[in-house]
Amino acid sequence: MHKKKLSITPSWGFRTETDALFEPVLFNLLKGIRDTGRLTLAAREAGISYRHAWNLINRGSDFFGLPLVRKHKGQGTELTPLGEVLLWSEQRIKARLGPQIDSMASELNIQLQQLLEGAHPVLRLHASHGYAVALLPRYPERLELKLQYCNTREALAALNRGDCDLASFHLPTSPALAEQTLRYYQDDLQAGDLKVIRFVTRKQGLIIPRGNPKGIEGLKDLARPHAKQELLFINRNRDSGTHLLLTMLLREAGLDPADIRTAEQEEYTHTAVAAYVAAGMADLGFGVEAAARQFDLDFIEQASEHYLLICHEDRLHQNTINQLLGLMRAPDFIKAIHDQPGYAPDQCGEIVTLQELLASQP
Repeated sequence: MHKKKLSITPSWGFRTETDALFEPVLFNLLKGIRDTGRLTLAAREAGISYRHAWNLINRGSDFFGLPLVRKHKGQGTELTPLGEVLLWSEQRIKARLGPQIDSMASELNIQLQQLLEGAHPVLRLHASHGYAVALLPRYPERLELKLQYCNTREALAALNRGDCDLASFHLPTSPALAEQTLRYYQDDLQAGDLKVIRFVTRKQGLIIPRGNPKGIEGLKDLARPHAKQELLFINRNRDSGTHLLLTMLLREAGLDPADIRTAEQEEYTHTAVAAYVAAGMADLGFGVEAAARQFDLDFIEQASEHYLLICHEDRLHQNTINQLLGLMRAPDFIKAIHDQPGYAPDQCGEIVTLQELLASQP
């Protein structure tokens, strides 16, 4: 039977007591203007007429009382500061809410399939958000997956409670950092029957504006006593594995995390960090290379890590795990991993223990 699949797309609008402005295509139009500098091209990419595009722009300008674009005779069209703010607000909302929306869509799709086909086993995965794990739900014909995004500690806790079949875990490829990571999570990894399914490696590093206008070279530029200039840094949430990795890297470099000038808020995904930097709200952030490339930003690699899936040994006999292993080893799925900047297959589908993985690292 063909799998019915739902997707959820957020939308938002602006309202006053007397008026409302809401056409999601406006954001596609603003993005096209920013990327091309031509309203005609932007309208074509948004799938609307030139006249409709101008109507949308004028309605937006009337609504806010300020222009969204600035037209230069013979030189095209550019976004005004208001247009930039609107565009990046929409990008940041998508980046911040994306994992929660994807988790809800996964849950709804499972409920739909259970109603259509009757109750049957599905694979339950609790995982930290990443560009490779996000590929798995794209193959519903080969793997029926209930994917719940959460941080590493929450995922491991769910695994230990029996609330999921698999939990994600990322481990630095540096042996010294790997040992520190395992000590940090040792209380969550007490079970003696844990098995590791190898998945991917990914590059983590500094996410900086295109062209590196501040001349950032590495981690030492972050800490005030060493910095050539004070930089504003957007951090990940404190419970994330990426926050832990950054803290270990700073200490390894002899830097104090307390010396970093950070934005008041923290972001919960790599994508949200990159969107924050792309919007000009911070000078740099820390995350995976794929997030930087998504927003046409530059990237300075600082570490690589294994992104792994962990389960109890008895789960390996489930048919759903076999389906997962088959998908992970499939050529088209391997190609999809290669298409993610900074990601590489890491002996996908090989089953080892954490100790065997550590012993295999150079």
